[in-house]
Amino acid sequence: MRRACIDIGSNTTRLLVADCDGEKLIEVHQERAFTKIGREMARDGTIPEAKIAEVVQIVQSQLGTARELGAIEVHGVATAAIRRALNGGAMVAAINGTCGLTVNVLSGDEEARLAFVGAARTLDHSPGGPLGVVDVGGGSSELVVGTVPDSVSWSTSFGVGSGELTDACLSSDPPSRDELAAAKQRVRTAFSGVTVPHPVEAVAVGGSATSLRRLAGPLLDADAFKRALGLLGGAPRAQVAREFALDLERVRLLPAGLLILQAASELFGTPLQIARGGVREGVLLEAAGS
Repeated sequence: MRRACIDIGSNTTRLLVADCDGEKLIEVHQERAFTKIGREMARDGTIPEAKIAEVVQIVQSQLGTARELGAIEVHGVATAAIRRALNGGAMVAAINGTCGLTVNVLSGDEEARLAFVGAARTLDHSPGGPLGVVDVGGGSSELVVGTVPDSVSWSTSFGVGSGELTDACLSSDPPSRDELAAAKQRVRTAFSGVTVPHPVEAVAVGGSATSLRRLAGPLLDADAFKRALGLLGGAPRAQVAREFALDLERVRLLPAGLLILQAASELFGTPLQIARGGVREGVLLEAAGS
């Protein structure tokens, strides 16, 4: 059956349309819009009315695309920025009222589990033991360990994401050494005190990981992180965007995403492979199997 998922995140609102039978998933179409909900949150912790209206319009457009492509079911989820916003419910209600789409605001644990399911079930091999998954979003990051295909044994959610970290520490273009050092310390502080199981393999999901593939290849090890950070810290965003065919806004967020992924790799004690699936794939695979 053809299904779709609209994922409203802190940085982006994304659509995935796929043919999915519960065991495998074949992508039909993907698109995204940089809606920057987390960055444009008001000081009182609310999402501005103009931003709600913008997101509603984008969701309506993506929903139309999903229907045009033959999606029988369309699932809506929202993550960190919406679950933290004091008026996150108002955005969910506005989407439902205008588009007729029910949006499920995921908890950190739910987001972690769906990221694991999406990554584990789209692997092209079976690990010889526990699998680790790191999902770097705009407003939070999730670490998960479990057994393929869908048995989660440990997970945690951290309140640090690529958007939040960029806005707090990385204002220069390109980011300075002092800014990168401050961002790295902020990540270490966020991750401190957590004992993380060591999986035999680990994968990374999310926009930062997918984009880093173009800079560093499919395996994020110590050398790859160093090489990619040198590129991002050594040239203006526009140059990196042109050279690697990346969106300018994604390049702005990429140093922060890289630092979070690097810290996760160190916690897991293993390099990160870049996964083919994540939260959206997990939503559709679970829906197909229910």
